[in-house]
Amino acid sequence: MAVDTLDTRILRLLIEQPRTSVREYARILGVARGTVQARIDRLERDGVITATGPVLSPAALGHPVLAFVHIEVTQGHLVDVGDALAAVPEIVEAFSITGGGDLLTRVVARDAGHLEDVIQRLIQLPGVVRTRTEIALRERVAHRLLPLVEAVGRGAGPADDRAERAGEPGQPRG
Repeated sequence: MAVDTLDTRILRLLIEQPRTSVREYARILGVARGTVQARIDRLERDGVITATGPVLSPAALGHPVLAFVHIEVTQGHLVDVGDALAAVPEIVEAFSITGGGDLLTRVVARDAGHLEDVIQRLIQLPGVVRTRTEIALRERVAHRLLPLVEAVGRGAGPADDRAERAGEPGQPRG
């Protein structure tokens, strides 16, 4: 889905000021509140915006250890193992991958001993052949999407900007 300059500006505000009202976004952007709401609704419908809840910190929840566990699975068991991973609360993400292994999980733990317990649970799942674990030492680039949003938005040409100006008044309406 293509995003234009106004979409990019709205997404930036949603990322930087997530608790602000649509009315305030409209005031900041200089467009009608209905325009901002319609854009947000479209971005949600098109799957660009997938969540609006808080971003939680596993470390603040008592799980400061972050590890990436590669899981090799016997043929024909990928779906079953993937389903079983959903029952492990310390697994915060899991992906099918190519390369070394079949699944890549992001695991959080209280400490090294707890991480070992989680890995032992994974090893015992039917269909798991072996695991390989990498422990994160320090986050170097925090999860972010704003640079991508801005790069995609820069692809919006002048025609998008003209259409935006022509179809949407410069002053917000109640």
